[in-house]
Amino acid sequence: MTLEAEINARIGEVRTDTFDMSFGEISSLHANKELIIQPEYQRLFRWSIQQRSHLIESILLELPIPQIFVIENPDGVLELIDGLQRISTVLQFIDPASLELEPLILEGCSLIPALNGQSFADLPLSLRLTIKRSPIRTVVIKKQSKGFLRYEMFKRLNTGGSNLEPQEIRNCSSRMLGNDGVQFYNFLVEQSKNEDFAACADYLPQADKEKKGTEELVLRFFAAKNGQNLFHGNVRDWLDNYMEGVLLGSLQFNYEVEKSVFSDVFKIAREKLGDTAFLRYRGDTPVGSLPPAYFEAISIGILHSIETIRTKEASVLRPAISSLVQSENFRAVTGPGANSRDKLERRISLAYEALISA
Repeated sequence: MTLEAEINARIGEVRTDTFDMSFGEISSLHANKELIIQPEYQRLFRWSIQQRSHLIESILLELPIPQIFVIENPDGVLELIDGLQRISTVLQFIDPASLELEPLILEGCSLIPALNGQSFADLPLSLRLTIKRSPIRTVVIKKQSKGFLRYEMFKRLNTGGSNLEPQEIRNCSSRMLGNDGVQFYNFLVEQSKNEDFAACADYLPQADKEKKGTEELVLRFFAAKNGQNLFHGNVRDWLDNYMEGVLLGSLQFNYEVEKSVFSDVFKIAREKLGDTAFLRYRGDTPVGSLPPAYFEAISIGILHSIETIRTKEASVLRPAISSLVQSENFRAVTGPGANSRDKLERRISLAYEALISA
């Protein structure tokens, strides 16, 4: 097949429709549950009150507003996949009760300072109607579109932007593939709530937790378990490629087996090493927050040595891990410049050896 023919074969696999939708229509769709604007995998607001106020000011001044993207689900309900900050801002302003939020009071408006301190109810009727009738260009990805291209479209819309974090993008994009993607996303969420894992992962920095860092750790465990060969120096690409392999069927993933393995590994980790299983040490004392490189090395080390260490006492294993993470050899493969497959494999091997020989 020629290059031109290959491109032509792809054209049309994503079916879209583009039209202008007023903010009043969007509000009505949301009120009738015909538009989902806050999926559970996103946080509602990243914008400050001033940023939200600037958007309302721009609408009133008829300044251009970037288009939004929605995806049409099989039941015809629309799901917002790009434009959450814009749409939730307008809804908070004109109908805050629909989001169970306090009314937005404008502040920091620089072009029309008289807007500062105003709520929607404070505005004259003509201005309230101006906002409701103002259009925003809306691109609808039709339900007939092929799943993989819907997935790619979402990923490309969001990759490199500041609205969503890497794991949030993975969570959202997985849903573009339909039931298989939703199943995998739900699996990551379910495992992140595993009691033993959650106790250990609680040492993640709060900022990372807010970026779905615990779900990313779950994904990182399975990538380190099943996809070390996909690692080429960039963690984000590694996790993206591993998840894509599972979602698109090029990598096998038995949910029941993987769930059992995950549960077993973190039960042993917590039982033998405690809630601080994956932390740095200063002397005999665990310190700081959870470093992901330590997490993958020790968790996979436990996986590979699990039958041996079941019979070992915690009083033997904890000093072994304390000595490991403070050793020059381990630090050499977890510090700056450690993002290579060789160093990934080496730190896992060091953890395994420390556990086996304890």
